[in-house]
Order: sequence, then structure tokens, then C-alpha cells
Amino acid sequence: QVQLVESGGGLVQAGGSLRLSCAASGRTFSSYAMGWFRQAPGKEREFVAGISWSGSSTYYADSVKGRFTISRDNAKNTVYLQIYSLKPEDTAVYYCAARRSFSPRVPQSREEYGAWGQGTQVTVSS
Repeated sequence: QVQLVESGGGLVQAGGSLRLSCAASGRTFSSYAMGWFRQAPGKEREFVAGISWSGSSTYYADSVKGRFTISRDNAKNTVYLQIYSLKPEDTAVYYCAARRSFSPRVPQSREEYGAWGQGTQVTVSS
């Protein structure tokens, strides 16, 4: 099973940008679809973005379309989440997740992902 470690979170002012990274262990990273989720205090963990194993397909939650960009570098075993125009409501712990899949479809539910990182905190001040 792949192991995931997120980084790149922090405290940022509204309107700013961040790039989150998720580094995966193992030599089979390219066989995994990857997703980013977030969980704000008192709320359910929600899907924000996902990418297929090859990077050919991406999918975004409506709430982040146009501001979040997911990408991956299979040579570096890393998936990224670039966040622009941060808003206070983006404050959450951000998790990356992996699902072994060669489908072009991007998994969008928590239940579809079997491996999770420990999360990285993003705090947006107004």
C-alpha cells in the first residue's frame, strides 16, 4: 500500500496562493488515482479535486473550480494542489488520498480511496 505525506500548508491571507504537495512512497505511484480532500472543524471531509493515474483526467468540486488546480509528476511520485485566490472558507485540514486504478474516471468519494495522508493545515485569514 502506498504511503502519503502532505506538505505546503500554512497561514495565508485571503486572496493569496498556496501549493500543497503530497509525496508517495513506493514504485507504483503511477498506478494510483489521486485525490485531495479537506475537512473544516465540525464538518465532514469533502472531496475537492482528483486526478487519474496518467494525469489525463481531472475533476473538481464545484466550490473550487477555477481556483484549484491538481497535477501530478509520476517521476517524482508527487501530486500537487495549487490553490489561488484563497478564501477564509478554504480553511481546513487538507488530505491527499490514493486509489489503485487504471480507469480514466476520477474517484470522488471518500469510500473509493484506500490510502490517506496525515493532512496539512491551511488557514486563511480575512
